[in-house]
Amino acid sequence: MQIESDGELIAMSRIVVIPALCVALLMPPFDSLSADDELLPKHMTVDCLKATQKGLDHITKLQSPDGSFVSSEDGAAYPVAMTALAGLAYLAGGNTTTRGPHAEQVRKCLSFILGSAGDDGLLAAGQENGRPMYGHGFGLLFLATVYGMETDERTRERIGRAVDKAVDLTASSQSVRGGWYYTPGSGYDEGSVTVTQLQGLRAAHEAGFTVPKGTMEGAVHYLEICRTPDGGIRYSFDSGGDTRLPITAAAICCLYSAGEYESTLADECLEYTYNQFKVGGGQFTSGHDSYLYLYATQAFYQAGDEYWDEYFPSVRDTLVKKQNGDGSWPGNWAGNVYGTCLNCIVLQIPFKYLPIYQR
Repeated sequence: MQIESDGELIAMSRIVVIPALCVALLMPPFDSLSADDELLPKHMTVDCLKATQKGLDHITKLQSPDGSFVSSEDGAAYPVAMTALAGLAYLAGGNTTTRGPHAEQVRKCLSFILGSAGDDGLLAAGQENGRPMYGHGFGLLFLATVYGMETDERTRERIGRAVDKAVDLTASSQSVRGGWYYTPGSGYDEGSVTVTQLQGLRAAHEAGFTVPKGTMEGAVHYLEICRTPDGGIRYSFDSGGDTRLPITAAAICCLYSAGEYESTLADECLEYTYNQFKVGGGQFTSGHDSYLYLYATQAFYQAGDEYWDEYFPSVRDTLVKKQNGDGSWPGNWAGNVYGTCLNCIVLQIPFKYLPIYQR
């Protein structure tokens, strides 16, 4: 296998990277854990652990026989996007296709997403409400992540073929300004879809797949031309000057994913997001809060303990209190499966099972 780095191709074999499952396998039952149990990561509490388990148990009840998840509150349906997010929520808790209490659910997620891969590389089940690139980006992130955990060679080969094609589809669908839009090859671009493609590409790169260096550079360029005077990112290049906090938080993660750790733009976006968190009294008051917490949590974790120590305990307690009695969380416009998956991912980031969310 080859990876482009600094304009050169470097030979590299694809290897199996199993997450730190030993911790999960050795962890005692919830009822035997105490708040100061040394097996828990920093800032993880028993209540938080129980909340994520309730959340995963809730979405498990909603998985269709074909492995998919459909979540909607406005008539829209994004089966590949929702299934990929559910799969990532399971993986974030230490599950794989062969290990953990939700191994069967991970296998079913994988089967559905692989079955949704088109010959052109697009990961979509039908029209995905006319916005298939959301599911494609999240699907690529899930497949590239599970590839590094899969031990069955035939399954790995199938995943590998799907990832290769998905990367090619993403690269060929990039706009001239460096972003992506709801549909592949449209020529348009906007921030939220660009975010999903960048993280999917980064996960593929980390798993040993070839990602064109120019594609990543183009995406960084797109975020830079969408910056606003107050230190954030607007919805799209053509949308005017209003800063969008959720897109700004997501941009930090994407800049880090592209290796831009010393980026002035990343620093500005981090400070803007952090200031909004402080103004909100330890939480965010912007809309699309599930989406916002997903990316802000990644950003503050990767930014280091100075931010993480102040951010996560407050957000952790806020999200645990907001959980519904059935284990679900509301998901804004996209339904409870969406909200539950995203909040489970957020609350399990301290376990560091997903490479894309690690420091």
